[in-house]
Amino acid sequence: MENRKISVVVVDDSAFMRMVLKDIIDSQQDMEVVGFARDGIEALEIIPKKKPDVVTLDVEMPKLNGIEVLKQLMKSFPTRVIMVSSLTEEGADITLRALTLGAVDFITKPAGSTSMSFRQVADLLIEKIREAAIVDLSKLRKSPQMLPSLALKRRHLVSTSKVVVIGSSTGGPKALEQVIPRLPKDFPAPVMIVQHMPPVFTKSLAARLDSISQLTVKEAVDGERVEKGFVYIAPGDFHMGVKDRNSTIEVFLEKSDKINNVRPSVDFTLDKVTELYKKDTVAIILTGMGRDGAKGCFKVKYYSGKVIAESEETCVVYGMPKAVVDEGYADFVLPVHRIAEKLIEMV
Repeated sequence: MENRKISVVVVDDSAFMRMVLKDIIDSQQDMEVVGFARDGIEALEIIPKKKPDVVTLDVEMPKLNGIEVLKQLMKSFPTRVIMVSSLTEEGADITLRALTLGAVDFITKPAGSTSMSFRQVADLLIEKIREAAIVDLSKLRKSPQMLPSLALKRRHLVSTSKVVVIGSSTGGPKALEQVIPRLPKDFPAPVMIVQHMPPVFTKSLAARLDSISQLTVKEAVDGERVEKGFVYIAPGDFHMGVKDRNSTIEVFLEKSDKINNVRPSVDFTLDKVTELYKKDTVAIILTGMGRDGAKGCFKVKYYSGKVIAESEETCVVYGMPKAVVDEGYADFVLPVHRIAEKLIEMV
């Protein structure tokens, strides 16, 4: 990618949105818009011709919607795609589906998609395009196989006081589908997930994982009890922690400052969880850009807990796990499809 611009094709049925996106992208020295499509049919014609590094793809379009375009692209001309979605429950459900079908990432249109409001997310869009451009295409092609749920070996059916904290970002929803559904219904520890996502989307992620898992997966609620057999997902825009209240461990949510430029932050959750669970904390850091989770894993190791990092071979973006591995905090470095097995063995 050195010395040449990142080429982008913009697919959107609104002429106004196409213009806004072009302005934002072309204002950067390292990227340029090389083509447009007004609908899904046009997109499938222009993308193979232009061979862009990245495509921004509107979710809702006439003739052929974003999901149909994505499916066909991944089959015939695999491309790095960023979905452009509305911040609605329906938009979130469709976008999550797109992520499991091979889209690299997504960005949400601000309410009332005016030029001014979209410019508020301009920096995020630029950052996501740069991230997407370096993603290895071969990792997007592979559709995750739904692996069967694993069973606990008899010797594991002891009462445990452990807790599992999973952190993920870009590529996370797809990776989580390789871990959570494999855990058996008698898994003896609560699981807390911090996935970098906006509100509404975390609720859709919880519903999606819940529908394919034996454990109960839910968006965390402030003040609820932390219990084994449950998976708690930090709601978008809230940090998630735990506290001891009359010998009962409860979830708490707060909107304090962003950490590592994100909220929810993995570091925040690990910081609070290790204070209570100490050596019984198991941290898992999955695919994602940046270093969120590295500081938290230092604290896990300080209290003699265990850390698993996803290996580079299965990460869409080898950023968060790399930071943990480079610092020497990882006890195990494993491809995503082997993490559930190791977790059962450890817990």
